[in-house]
Amino acid sequence: MSDARELAAAVRGREVTAAETITDYLERIDASTLNAFNLVDHEGALASARSVDQKIVAGEDPGPLAGVPIAVKDLIDQAGLMNTAGSSFYRVIPDRTAPAVERLERAGAVAVGRTGLHEFAFGFSSENHWFGAVRNPWNPDTSPGGSSGGSGAAVAADLAAAALGTDTGGSVRVPAALCGVIGLKVTHGRIPISGVFPLAPSIDTVGPLTRSVGDAALLFSLMAGGDTSDPWSSYSPVPPVGPPLEPTGLRIGVPRAWIDEGPLTRDVESAFGSLCDSLDEAAAQIEPIDIPEVIAPDLLLASAYGEVAAVHRSFRSSGNEYGPEIERRMQRADTVTLDEYLEGLSWRARLRQSFERAFEQVDLIITPATGATAKVIGEVMIETGKGPAHYRSALSWFSAPVNHAGLPALVVPLAGAGAPPAAVQIMAPWWHEHRLLGFGAHLEASGLGNVKTPPDAKKTTG
Repeated sequence: MSDARELAAAVRGREVTAAETITDYLERIDASTLNAFNLVDHEGALASARSVDQKIVAGEDPGPLAGVPIAVKDLIDQAGLMNTAGSSFYRVIPDRTAPAVERLERAGAVAVGRTGLHEFAFGFSSENHWFGAVRNPWNPDTSPGGSSGGSGAAVAADLAAAALGTDTGGSVRVPAALCGVIGLKVTHGRIPISGVFPLAPSIDTVGPLTRSVGDAALLFSLMAGGDTSDPWSSYSPVPPVGPPLEPTGLRIGVPRAWIDEGPLTRDVESAFGSLCDSLDEAAAQIEPIDIPEVIAPDLLLASAYGEVAAVHRSFRSSGNEYGPEIERRMQRADTVTLDEYLEGLSWRARLRQSFERAFEQVDLIITPATGATAKVIGEVMIETGKGPAHYRSALSWFSAPVNHAGLPALVVPLAGAGAPPAAVQIMAPWWHEHRLLGFGAHLEASGLGNVKTPPDAKKTTG
């Protein structure tokens, strides 16, 4: 299983053509039983691949992602391709490709298809009422997480070398954790979100899912930067990602209250404890920290649901049909009052202040990525050390507050047992993605982090 940079190097070195590479991946997708894609763009992908090959023959630089097959979440615009947002009624064929995708295509990437998701990105299982459940290559009876479940499954099963997802409460990081791959949630505003169907624009982000930290760093560097089409985007300088960030002397914060009160399985708790011990042995300074305000589920929902209701107001007034789970959540969003929304925004501001104070003490903050590593399709509860927990709580406990703080975060699967193994979430100060990726590269190089191939991937991909 090659990563994106290896595939690009092979194409650039003429060991294989882009067309041959993309044909191979399209055949894998066609044979797959994971339901990871809502649309496969056979004709467009092969045309793009041939264009890459023509540049190479002409002696032109095809870009650092030459011939690399990428998958795009089916709520991110691609010119000429239907955007469904995983819904029953939203059907738009855009004239323009979203900047995030356009920037990767300019670098030589080839979009092979549009991946399945939780309806309107409003959930964490990708069990879609209209398109069917996306399945996890580690165990097809389980969810790949959501909302970018198809993107996570596609990368884990090697149906694409990398994929794009969106993250508003964990929708890149949760699939990364449940599928055993790398997932990067960027600082809000770092990558343009124009051309992306919104969930809650003030916290929406676009990010990559990959099989290596180096690939995530490459895709990030290509996508990052402001765009005039996106009022939320920032033109803040994007520091280059350097060599692996060694843990010696690094101050790493562990928010004990946040972790101890969370719905964790014993396997996740044990894996995270082992990581902390290993980092301590590597001479990192492991420091317990307090992050007041981080546990406030009602305020978290109010501040997000107010925006969700605004995005969907015209659809709701027109009587459009939503799946049963999303309809229930939309009904709750519809009832959020202005007072509740403003109270939620006040909490969000206090949360950001709490993280600011925390990062005065430490360089990075780590938590488990999710409270559990598996969710059975069709079941809403997950058994944890504190008893049964609703899957949304178990999967998003550590991810959702990060969006409200606007912070960047990286998920890396840990070495060890599990199918998939538990994963760690690493947080850095705003605009410090380079620090996250450097530390993630160290975990990978040291063997503490490890992306493994699902043992049954071949069965689910033909």
